[in-house]
Amino acid sequence: MNLKKLSREQALPQVKQYCVYRERCHSEVKEKLYSLGLYKNDVGQLMAQLIEENYLNEERFAKQYAGGKFRMNQWGRVKIKYALRQKQVSEYSIKKGLKEISESDYKKTLQKLAEQKLKTLKNESNVFSKKKKLQDYLLQKGYEGELVRETVNKL
Repeated sequence: MNLKKLSREQALPQVKQYCVYRERCHSEVKEKLYSLGLYKNDVGQLMAQLIEENYLNEERFAKQYAGGKFRMNQWGRVKIKYALRQKQVSEYSIKKGLKEISESDYKKTLQKLAEQKLKTLKNESNVFSKKKKLQDYLLQKGYEGELVRETVNKL
């Protein structure tokens, strides 16, 4: 915790740099401003200024976050949506963010994950147990139940 309280003018360049480093959601920036020792009305004014100057854009954050988590971590939409809600991103921005993921890539990734996991389950003799483990894995990655069942039944 930063014990030294900064003025709004001192905090502005720091928080701009914080936003420039990578996309941030509103809650992360608010937390940062409070950690710099600012009061509620200063935080509100700085947030408004950052949004106005386009340092902070929730929709842009949601798109980048959703795309990144899907490409890098192969998360499904359910897990991405949950993570964005945890970050207090608006439902509108979450919807916009999830549109960044193309349906064909989504299904290809789900298929690839299922095939990779199936290889690790080849010692599992019980077919129901194997299916259950595969389904649990894909659900844990954040894919929709219906899509997971379809994929598992095709294999």
